Parts: sequence; C-alpha cells; structure tokens
Amino acid sequence: MTSLEQFEVWFATGSQSLYGEETLKQVAEHAKSVAKGLSESPRIPVRVVFKPVLTTPEAIRALCLEANSAPNCVGLITWMHTFSPAKMWIAGLTGLQKPFVHLHTQFNRDIPWSSIDMDFMNLNQSAHGGREFGFMASRLRIERTVIVGHWQDEAVQDRLATWLRAACGWNETRRLKVARFGDNMRNVAVTEGDKVAAQVQFGYSVDGYAIGDLVQRVDDVTDAEVEKLLGEYEDQYTISEELRKGGARRQSLRDAARIELGMRAFLDDGGFKAFTTTFENLYGLSQLPGIAVQRLMADGYGFGAEGDWKTSAMVRAMMVMGAGLTGGTSFMEDYTYHLDPKGMKVLGAHMLEVSPDIADGKPKVELHPLSIGGKADPVRLLFNVSKGSAINATLVDMGNRFRMIVNEVDVVAPDAALPKLPVARVVWVPKPNLPIAAACWIHGGGAHHTGFSKAVTTEHMQDYAEMAGVEFLTIGAETNVSQFKNELRWNEAYYHLSKGF
Repeated sequence: MTSLEQFEVWFATGSQSLYGEETLKQVAEHAKSVAKGLSESPRIPVRVVFKPVLTTPEAIRALCLEANSAPNCVGLITWMHTFSPAKMWIAGLTGLQKPFVHLHTQFNRDIPWSSIDMDFMNLNQSAHGGREFGFMASRLRIERTVIVGHWQDEAVQDRLATWLRAACGWNETRRLKVARFGDNMRNVAVTEGDKVAAQVQFGYSVDGYAIGDLVQRVDDVTDAEVEKLLGEYEDQYTISEELRKGGARRQSLRDAARIELGMRAFLDDGGFKAFTTTFENLYGLSQLPGIAVQRLMADGYGFGAEGDWKTSAMVRAMMVMGAGLTGGTSFMEDYTYHLDPKGMKVLGAHMLEVSPDIADGKPKVELHPLSIGGKADPVRLLFNVSKGSAINATLVDMGNRFRMIVNEVDVVAPDAALPKLPVARVVWVPKPNLPIAAACWIHGGGAHHTGFSKAVTTEHMQDYAEMAGVEFLTIGAETNVSQFKNELRWNEAYYHLSKGF
C-alpha cells in the first residue's frame, strides 16, 4: 500500500548576520518550535525537519544542493523570520531542483499591543522579509505556492498539507518507472504522446515489453501460490457460485489469479509502480487481466488501459498524493451519458479496470463475456461507488506542451439498479453541469481516460501541475464555455511566447 511515512520536508529559515548572535539564537529557537509544531500536527502528512538558520549565500546554496540529492526530501518550506536580503538566495534557488513553498507567517500570532518595542520589531520582520524573498522568487520566474497566515491555524496547516501531498506525488513522478505490456491501441490518438518530452518534463520513464515477457512470469507461478491467492479472494470478496470451489468455472478464477501473481512479480522485480495493458495484444494470456489490474491499483500501482502511459503515471502520482485519505483513486473513463434534461449524469466505468479502492461495500467477483479482445471470459470485481465530491483529471500531449484538465464532479447514486451491467461503475454529475463540462473538456482536448479520485482535490492537482510546469485548467462550478475558450486562447499565446523568455 502507498504510504508517506518515509518522506520529509526541510524547514529553511532565512535571516542575516546583521542582527547579531543573540537575535539569531532566538530566530533559531522560534524556527525549531514552528518545525516541531508542524511536524507533530496530525494534519501534516510528512516529517518536518528543522535546518540551521540561513544567513549567507553559501549556506543557502549548500542546503539547496543537499536537498536535491536527498531521496526522501520532497521539498522545502521557506520562512523569512527576519529580513533576509534576497540576493543571497539567487544561487540556491537557481540550483534547487525540488519544489518549495513560501510560508508567509510569523512566530507570534498577535501584536503585543501594550509591550511592543523596537527589539520585538527587529526580531519579528516576516511581514517585509517575506516580501523581499517573494520578489526574488518572482524575479527568477519560479513557480511556487505562497501560504499566508499563522502557522498554528488549521486552515494554514491544511493548505500546507495539500502542498506537501502534491510534493510527494511530484517526488514519486521524478523517479517513476512505467511498464507497457504491448503497445498503444491501434489508431487511437490521445493515448499516444512524446515519451522523451514526458521524461524531460516529469522525470518518469516509459518502457515497452512484449506480452511474452509477461507470459513467462505468469507461467512461472506455482499452483501453491495460486491457491493461496484464491484464499485471499474468498476472504475479501463475495465470489459468484460458478467461481467457488467446485464451481463449473473455477479454473477461470485460477487463471486470473495466476495472471495477477505473474504481473505483480514482473512489476516488483523491475521496480515499476505503474503499467499499461491493451486488449489488442494478449497473445499467450488466457484472458484480459481484469481482477489483476483492479487489485494492483488498490495496492497503489498506477494503470492506464490500451497503452495509455500518461494516465497510468498520473494515476500513480494521484495515489501517492491521496495516501491515507479517504475516498480512493482509480483509472476511469466517461463511458455513457444519461441525458434526461431533469438530471443529466455520466456513467463512468471501463471494460474491467476500475479499482476497488473506490468501492462502496464488499466487491463481488464474477465472470462475464467481454465480446472484445478475442480471449476467454475475464474475471472482474463488480461494485458501485458511494456518493460525494470527486475529480476527474486528464493529462494530454498538445505537441508543444502538456496540458492537465480537472473536472470537479459530484458522485450520485444510480437512478436504478444495474443488474445486467457486469463492470464496476460510478455515476456522477459534472460541475457546473454535463453540457458545459463536456463541451469545455472537448474544447480543451481532454482524453476519454482519466484519473478519478474522491481523495485528491483540484488544489492538489494544481500544486502538482505547477511543480511540473504544465498547463492547468479547471472545470468547476463557475465555469462557462466562453470563458474557458478564452482561457485556452490566452494560454496558447502564453506558451508560444514563453519559449522566447
């Protein structure tokens, strides 16, 4: 399962030697208290590590270079306790390869009206020290998040937690390996893309493998391993009668378990945390991986169907960002519409591959024909998804840049039971409504595959997109088509002109 326990963020406090030793001691004590308070807060998902107060360009640069090479450091929290002349930060910030958040706070919450004097003023200079630092970051054209407020306020900590989760997702992306079993689904456009450009932009590598490489690992699985996994299935799910012990189709469940074990072994041995499959390349497999893919996603592996490596990598990043939060994340697709004017909705699903991480209740294990792919009937998990807020996110290659689009949605109950639909499914109402949301998504070139999450929010994804340096668009409650099309035009001009900056 995905966890953030190993990650840390470094707390970097800016000052200068001008204030003298005694004041700098107070600055350090205050910074230690803030770092400790944040680290111990149940709202903050990673460890906050205090670093010595920074008063020289050399110290700042050394810290930034150290952060670059520290594998568990996801970024920096920068705080200007006093005034910190910002030219000191140029060498460090230009060499920093990890994201940073500017926490514009001060140690004390309130002004001590009756006792404030110049000693207090000289020590507590965040109000203008942060502006000096902010100018330099803007002058250097560095994308970052600025959080303003007292460090003990819940709203400030919640905003910081969101940024930290995005930083964890970005840290994962930078080292992620994606395995593609087979190639892209033939003649499909949006799932294609420039893998070299993606590795430059995001850091992850995408490597293709013949289906025979996977089949070899599947064939190596022992009968004892299969029987043990079948026991897990029986403990966790409701198994249909024909797939139970002694059932007429029990062998299909054995085959599905063998595929899962072989696929898991391949991914783990290669260090892959994301993968793709395609139903057009199944030679040597008895059935299209269904329950195997679903369970791997529930364990934190990113997935994209039909060779969709961009969505696979993005889903893995979303899983890391949402680790420990309720709701879950899954690969998804807008499958069919309910166009009743009284209540338009989307039914999301896929042929098989929706993660039980988002299931409402205990999933069922069933066997049904697929009518595509030319293989035996595949085993899959069936379930609905509970009501609540969620997002659908897409990442597309626009040729000269990558674009991320997020649509905020409300998950609702199906209008009626779906007794003949043999797939996991979720019904949602897009914001602001289906006609506007779908039109904007299509104008923006959004893919038919998405990362769906009830754990991750638009804010997480926007922070992540800023760290990655990619275009970001939101379709939400206030969106209208005219405004969205104008935003697309402005962005087109910006990204064209920015190549010359």
